[in-house]
Amino acid sequence: MKVSLMIVVMSFFYSSFSNGNEIWDRPDWSESASIKMGENRSNIYQLDDQTLKKWNRDGRLHALKYPVEVSGIFLPWRPMKWALGNPKEFKARLVDNGVFLHDENSPDGVPFTDMNSFFDWIGLSKYPKDEGEGVFFVPKPKDMIDGDRMGVTILQSEQGEKLTFSCATCHATTLFGKQIIGLNNKRPRTNELFVYAGKFLPMVHPWLFQLATGASKGETQMYRRTRNNVASTGAITPIALGVDTSLAQVALSLAKRNEDDYITKNPYFERYPRFNELQKTPADSKPAVWWNLKYKTRWLSDGSIVQGNPIFTNFLWNEIGRGADMKEIEQWLKNNKQTVMELTASVFNTPAPRWTDFFSVETINVEKAKRGEKIFMSSCQKCHGVYEKGWSSNNSNELTKEELLATTSVKYHKQTPVKNVGTDPLRYEGMKYFADDLNRLSISKWMKTIVVPQEGYVPPPLVGIWARYPYLHNNSVPTLCDLLTPVEQRTKRFYQGTSIDPKTDFNSKCVGFPVGEKAPASWSKVRDALIDTTKPGLQNIGHQKMLFDKDGQEKYSWSEKMDLIEFLKTL
Repeated sequence: MKVSLMIVVMSFFYSSFSNGNEIWDRPDWSESASIKMGENRSNIYQLDDQTLKKWNRDGRLHALKYPVEVSGIFLPWRPMKWALGNPKEFKARLVDNGVFLHDENSPDGVPFTDMNSFFDWIGLSKYPKDEGEGVFFVPKPKDMIDGDRMGVTILQSEQGEKLTFSCATCHATTLFGKQIIGLNNKRPRTNELFVYAGKFLPMVHPWLFQLATGASKGETQMYRRTRNNVASTGAITPIALGVDTSLAQVALSLAKRNEDDYITKNPYFERYPRFNELQKTPADSKPAVWWNLKYKTRWLSDGSIVQGNPIFTNFLWNEIGRGADMKEIEQWLKNNKQTVMELTASVFNTPAPRWTDFFSVETINVEKAKRGEKIFMSSCQKCHGVYEKGWSSNNSNELTKEELLATTSVKYHKQTPVKNVGTDPLRYEGMKYFADDLNRLSISKWMKTIVVPQEGYVPPPLVGIWARYPYLHNNSVPTLCDLLTPVEQRTKRFYQGTSIDPKTDFNSKCVGFPVGEKAPASWSKVRDALIDTTKPGLQNIGHQKMLFDKDGQEKYSWSEKMDLIEFLKTL
């Protein structure tokens, strides 16, 4: 009887392990991966409906609450909350103990005075009142505290409550009053937060932090660990609000470590890092939207990750930029495959927001959109894919207007291409400055991730294009009208604004930010909100060949361009 019971138990565990491994190995992450025309990988692990629903929920929770318990950066929550809420007293205590800070590093000189203003400054959205569904599905973590924001992660530990930030910090936002996971944060400041930390933490010794904030022994140990890890990070401020410096942060962090398989720490390099071109050359880009991943086989805006699970890669690069111990991160990834799979399944299952999720269906002119479809087919679909519409179906006479506008099929490339259409090259060129350093890592080899620098960028699928303004990888084009305009006539300077009120913050005709006198005056008061396309890395060049005929004359009238935009609104 005991033997039989043992066999049953062993069979159960063997079956579970085998099935788990089968699911783990199910997606093709290789360089030769392809997707059949008209299909996508929204169910990347080929799960049954019930399991996919559960993994989607759990994955979104991982996106909202960072799951990596061994992350390089954890801030002691209670002392930090006190310090931000009492900046003058905190500074006075530091001064009393002989620490004098420059104004830009001063606790009472930073642009926030409490935790709420701190979260506002970073650009974090509040949770919705209810969880919603579809594109608006935002599950609420069980351990939420009052005032939590999407992206804020507060974990319990033996040392005390510790704060860090999750994927949702950059990949979730509020659009016209509705929270969306998978849409890029239009005003993220996480990179600048690392810049502040790099200036402030080295000046405040752990014993002084404990004395000034009343931190416990455990909280002080947490602060010491974070302070040590910040010494291994290389952070720089983005060239403008709305783009981030993730590439530079990874590259400059690598330059502060040894060049071995696990990029071990080196105090000498932390103080005197090896030179990397990204110290002086911007390679900024906006965070990617998630709903496009299901159509693609290559990742990042330049398609340089030619092999490997992009979620795996995100964890790795994120932790390099947080100064984490790579052996700890590798072990965590190996021990938490289920977490990685759940987040992967959720990201690939992300739906795109539709125009009609926010605006009346009556704001779309179907006949104009149909005319725009013909222009799209002649000038755009070769790179961006084919989008079949409800109005082309055999029973279109029986459909509602919303059904007519629906995209019934997306036929993107079998393998994701990279095209050089003359846009600002600094972002894709930036990858060559540290690709070899990434590929030689033991953890990269284990997760079978390969980075190959490209020339150009991925022409993305255009599903949900209307919500992805401003346009191009560097946010240098404020509207679709500008994107369809010759380079010399495009808007040269505009402000990266909020997306709160569609009447004031959105140009619904041209799809994007209002510019010039039509932009809200408050936007110009935000010091880093100006997009100046004359700056390196922010050029609004390229993506115009399709606008001209062989004689160099514009192919389309203004009216025809507006028809094309009407079609793009429906995607």
